[in-house]
Amino acid sequence: MISFIIQRLLSGLSVILGVIVVVFFLFQVLPGNPVEMMMGQRTDDATRQAIIEEYHLDKSKPVQLCYYLNDLSPLSFHSKTEKNKQKYEYSPLISTSETVFVFKGPYLGKSYQSNRKVNHILSEGFVGTFWLAITAIIIACAFGITMGVFAALYHNTFIDRLLVTGSVIGISAPSFVAGTLVAYVFAFLLHDVTGLNLTGYLFVVDPFEGETLQLKNLILPAFTLGIRPLAIITQLTRSTMLEVMQSDYIRTARAKGLPETTIVWKHALKNALNPVITAVSGWFASLLAGAFFVEYIFSWNGLGLTTINAVFKLDMPVIMGSTFLIASIFVVITIFVDVLYGIVDPRVKLN
Repeated sequence: MISFIIQRLLSGLSVILGVIVVVFFLFQVLPGNPVEMMMGQRTDDATRQAIIEEYHLDKSKPVQLCYYLNDLSPLSFHSKTEKNKQKYEYSPLISTSETVFVFKGPYLGKSYQSNRKVNHILSEGFVGTFWLAITAIIIACAFGITMGVFAALYHNTFIDRLLVTGSVIGISAPSFVAGTLVAYVFAFLLHDVTGLNLTGYLFVVDPFEGETLQLKNLILPAFTLGIRPLAIITQLTRSTMLEVMQSDYIRTARAKGLPETTIVWKHALKNALNPVITAVSGWFASLLAGAFFVEYIFSWNGLGLTTINAVFKLDMPVIMGSTFLIASIFVVITIFVDVLYGIVDPRVKLN
């Protein structure tokens, strides 16, 4: 198990490295001067030169990439100055008179627009996306698995056809279309009935009551975000349950006189969950990576909305930091799912 995890981590790191290199050189051809974006057109020469030196803009592109990778690496070398210590917030491991070998978190630079650390900007957006993704995937799993089981149990009946038709519509509807329709119907036309808002966030700041939790603002974006994974989980559960219910051990369980509910929910469903786990993991990684259209439609302060705003403003450090975070999320969740396979299904061996 340990050797398997190490191998997957090494392959995951190579994927992340490849993404960083490709994205870094892609963004070099985009228009925009970092100095002018950060300080404006009227910056004095001394300030302009300081920015160029800080971001190594006077170096060649491969050298700039090396500096960027050094900033991202948890183990890295830096000049031994108080400014670098405050900038990287590192813990020194090996120190010399001029250089220090440190352990730190990935440093993603500063935003061209706000001059804030990209780490802080993305962490704020990630919190909103995390709760949105968690809620959406819970909705998708709870309803999708249940609907898939009922569709399989009532195969070729009206219930089966209704659920399959609904899942096809859910898969076919793009996020921006589903989001627009859900927002228009439930937040605009039926606002007096539902009481749901068109826009909002999980926490609302009131000048008199302070920060308050508004769970109702989570309902519409989470439901919209969960439509497509719900539809896919429904179809996967239905198809795998139909296959599993024809297995020999299910017939044996029925011959022993076990209750049908025990056969379905304890024996059959457990062995039908492997494709569902794959779908859930992939969708959860995608949702955590940023539900761009949904967050944009509902003005949900998350990673997707943060990245879209950065694209509009050509804020390269935020875009690159978001890309790095998205790649890392996919790698971590993929490794977690591979290990989970071995736990859920004893037939899978991690050699």
